Amino acid sequence: MATPPGADAIEQALEREIGDGCAIGEILIRGVASGGFALCHRDDGGAGKLRDFDDPIEAIAIAKFDDHGRYRPLKTAPTLRQGWRLKLRDVSELRRALDYFYPGRLCVFSAWKRNRLQTTPLRETLDRQSGMYRVAAKISDEQINDLVGDFCRSDGGCLRTILWKRDGAGAVPSSKLPSLKFDPAHHQTGRGEHAIPLVCQEACPLLVNAAREVVRAE
Repeated sequence: MATPPGADAIEQALEREIGDGCAIGEILIRGVASGGFALCHRDDGGAGKLRDFDDPIEAIAIAKFDDHGRYRPLKTAPTLRQGWRLKLRDVSELRRALDYFYPGRLCVFSAWKRNRLQTTPLRETLDRQSGMYRVAAKISDEQINDLVGDFCRSDGGCLRTILWKRDGAGAVPSSKLPSLKFDPAHHQTGRGEHAIPLVCQEACPLLVNAAREVVRAE
């Protein structure tokens, strides 16, 4: 897990990364000449007719549903809706908004940049489950290979960059994922833009639940 750094550390890391502009996940971040920042969906970067918002908390509603009105349980899935622009006054508001769009990711990113991020192998995550999720630990390596390869893929799955391993021996989570899926220098959208990586230090609860469903299906 990441050791939560102070707000200043996160905001300083943000300012160092942004420069004149950058991306994080599906979000394009741009500096505004009058001060502050403007966020929009990366595919709306050149669009003129966007709905404007000016409060970081609006990010919660923007990120809640996709373009078809479907709820987004995984906020790092490549399904963020389009058609909006969020104007923010300073880096503090920027941090708040990004925390709503991608909960916890800035904290993890800051810890990773300071070489203080600890990762947890998938097997360890599954072995510590209790109650109805204990059965997930019975998933086979072959099933993990298939599940992670589908669930975590950047195209239609999740835009996080995986840093955890399958087990304590350091096995790759899935041979079905390209090596770039594990490279923080690569923007998982495939655009090749300068981006803040959505670093993944351990399997998320949704992946744990998916592992449980695989075992139950047998």
